Amino acid sequence: MTDEDLTTRLLGQLTAGLELFTVHVGLQLGLYRVLHERPGATEADLAREAGIAPRYAREWLEQQTAAGYVVCDDPDGRRFRLPEGAADVLLDPAHPASGVGLVTVFAGVAQAVPELAAAYRSGGGVPYAAYGPLTRDGIAAMNLPGFRHALVAEWLPALPDIVERLRTAAVPRILDLGCGAGASALAMAAGFPRAAVLGVDLDEASVAAARSAAAEAGLAGRVTFVHADAGAAADGPFDLITIFEALHDMGDPVGALRAARARLAPGGAPLVADEKVADAFAGTETGVEERLQYAFSVLHCLPATMAESPAHAAGTVLRAPTVHGWAAEAGFGSCATLPIEHDFWRFYRLAAA
Repeated sequence: MTDEDLTTRLLGQLTAGLELFTVHVGLQLGLYRVLHERPGATEADLAREAGIAPRYAREWLEQQTAAGYVVCDDPDGRRFRLPEGAADVLLDPAHPASGVGLVTVFAGVAQAVPELAAAYRSGGGVPYAAYGPLTRDGIAAMNLPGFRHALVAEWLPALPDIVERLRTAAVPRILDLGCGAGASALAMAAGFPRAAVLGVDLDEASVAAARSAAAEAGLAGRVTFVHADAGAAADGPFDLITIFEALHDMGDPVGALRAARARLAPGGAPLVADEKVADAFAGTETGVEERLQYAFSVLHCLPATMAESPAHAAGTVLRAPTVHGWAAEAGFGSCATLPIEHDFWRFYRLAAA
């Protein structure tokens, strides 16, 4: 790569990053909602209905049109609308094609960047709470479509014996470690009406959000959320223990897996999902998936874990051999990769020795 190639690449990435912030502005202010509800809106319509200044409405609409996020069918009359399918991506966080979480988490992580230099120099970290509600909400939104549409219908059927228990046992019990805002726990509770589900997370704000979501869904009677470390979860036994994209964030992942093993019911199983990356560092430029995970690691996951004085600081790039090693150290006899399709995650079923 020449110096000109690198400069061109950086220019393109600067443009893309700035445009993501403009999408975030549109989401925060409800501008896309107005365009969806009022196709053919003028800048005056947008300003009035979104409650923003007309000059900002004009500039944002022109920029969005130039970027291709908004369509202007009538340049003379200056009338704007969302392109076909854009409402699914920008206005429905649960839609399989939703991009709301991608935009929101980008804006959230950026807020903590000023703290990174000090953490890098000291060897300390940046606490998860310092990344603010945008990061928390963004992560939740990124994972919501999978939990809502695929968790019960596609992922858990890879454990047919566990699914049978969840469907037929009198009161099967599920433990969801690192549950975040609760979408995974609520999806499992909705999919298995006999089950009692316990969600555990170290972030107090996430637990509060999960409790609110359970009450709104009418599932608070069967789903409980507690603010606790994964290694100190409630007593078992549990028929299924899940850890979705949280193992790499845990300061003591082996301890969490050991605690999970101790809480399994006979014949129960843990299901772990974490990043799908190569088994070893390649020493060369990689595909976009691994680049994405490394970027998250440098800016968020590793600093947040380092803030916990961790036994392990895995970072986001959690490779399969590391998961296998942690499972063995925790006392599991096997760690099998499951045939579950996912763009970014690899799924593991652990079994006791």
